[in-house]
Amino acid sequence: MSDPSWTAVDDYIIDHLLGPDEVLATALAANAGGDLPPIDVSATQGKMLHLLARIAGAKRILEIGTLGGYSTIWLARALPPTGTLVTLELDPHHAAVARGNIAAAGFAAQVDVRVGPAIDTLDAMIAGGEGPFDLVFVDADKPGNVAYLRAAIALGRPGTTIVVDNVVREGGVLDTASDDPRIQGTRALFEAVAAEPRLSATAVQTVGAKKWDGFLLAVLGAAA
Repeated sequence: MSDPSWTAVDDYIIDHLLGPDEVLATALAANAGGDLPPIDVSATQGKMLHLLARIAGAKRILEIGTLGGYSTIWLARALPPTGTLVTLELDPHHAAVARGNIAAAGFAAQVDVRVGPAIDTLDAMIAGGEGPFDLVFVDADKPGNVAYLRAAIALGRPGTTIVVDNVVREGGVLDTASDDPRIQGTRALFEAVAAEPRLSATAVQTVGAKKWDGFLLAVLGAAA
């Protein structure tokens, strides 16, 4: 499902509020040259993530799902000079492309790209007491959403912002009978958030260059 006007409005927003960005354009070109799937967030969504990180005053950011580092760069740009970002990627080739993009953007010293199954890395981080993170962005395999949410809570603190991408799936989230594991994982995420008293949350539908989808936004409170 798409509408040409959605992309046209995104272009209007970019022209007026974002402008050209050679660093990010180069990163996308490197992703394409590396045969990475074109599933990065859009430019307007990347700027939204950047602003959310700034609003949260984030000094430590956790990203689950690196791909080629496009969203990573947007988030890293919100950090203070002493801030850090840990980003988790399953695919070694994707991680290699991301490291190149992140270095080209000037954030090699602030961004730690870790390769392997995210839940294994997260378990090790929790065991090692690596939290708290100020903002967690989840954009990885959707069947893992609930596990990633629980890890985000474990690695967070009161006030931590949690953002999860692709939670509307062109309305597929409404399909109670779906056998699509991505939709099942998304519906399970909503159930888990609704059942978690420490989270104050909403979800926002989006349309644009990425078609019809949305983000879940949550803030972690104190233990009930």
